[in-house]
Amino acid sequence: MKSLLLLAFTLCSWTISAATPELVECKRIWDAAPHCAFTDLARWHDAWWCVFRESEAHVGGDGKIRVLTSKDGNAWESAALLTEEGIDLRDPKLAVTPDGRLMLTLGGSVYKGGKTLLGRQPRVTFSTDGHAWSAPQRVMAEGDWLWRVTWSGSTVYGTSYRTAAPAGGKGAPGDWSLVLYKSADGLAWEQVASLGVPDHPNETTLRFRDNGECLALVRREGADRQAWLGQAKPPYQDWQWKPIGRFIGGPNFLIRANGDLLACGRDLRPGNPAKTVLGPIQDGTWEPTLTLPSGGDTSYAGMVEYDGLLWVTYYSAHEGGKCAIYLAKVKL
Repeated sequence: MKSLLLLAFTLCSWTISAATPELVECKRIWDAAPHCAFTDLARWHDAWWCVFRESEAHVGGDGKIRVLTSKDGNAWESAALLTEEGIDLRDPKLAVTPDGRLMLTLGGSVYKGGKTLLGRQPRVTFSTDGHAWSAPQRVMAEGDWLWRVTWSGSTVYGTSYRTAAPAGGKGAPGDWSLVLYKSADGLAWEQVASLGVPDHPNETTLRFRDNGECLALVRREGADRQAWLGQAKPPYQDWQWKPIGRFIGGPNFLIRANGDLLACGRDLRPGNPAKTVLGPIQDGTWEPTLTLPSGGDTSYAGMVEYDGLLWVTYYSAHEGGKCAIYLAKVKL
């Protein structure tokens, strides 16, 4: 079947050097709300931009999206706060459009009694200065969750996951569905392919090589919970998949200039506390080699390689049990 082939990928596609990342510094940059979480990071207009959710808890309350900015990565200030009455805004992600605007995707959830999910739908908003944002516009359909988007040329791609397989679609009855979409403007989306990843696929990051090949790192919550790594060439209809050997929560990864893959996310192993870790994907297997200062409710990293360092934002509850936003600088 097209989307479910588990193949031994060629070494040139998946092997990377084994240099060990080294933590240079890590500091808390924001903790003004009771619960700060789900970060992303961008370098834009000669400044840093960090986004995350502020609320009362991991689930519950009407989440707000905070936008921070910094010229040097040391002094941070609030640039914007996005709210929507009666809506829990979650999972903000940044991208830069081909015409130079900052694009923010986010999910909007509605809860009954603070915990029971009644509905959800993605939103998209844009800014030309990082401070003033267009009104968040709903995209896709009720029940979709557009977790992260990535531009490739003049087209933006992203996956949406739903907690029930569509009628007649791929996936076992009761399983979740994962669908690849594309758009020319980030507002009108069309389906590219049903990816057919089994066992509750959800959060997914896409990256593109210079030759147009797309790579996908998918979190899975069912069966062995191993994340899957996929690859496909344009037009991204035929995918090859391989388990990466372990779970990853809030998956993010970069394709470095030399073709290496570097991934960061939440590590959960039996008998071990949750940590935010990063390391190479080597021979199709994720090998975390650096544990960031973290613990408890943690992960959802933003990653930017800049000026000889990897800059990583994430959230963690390891200091006093309160979820706060951290910035780490890592030497590769």
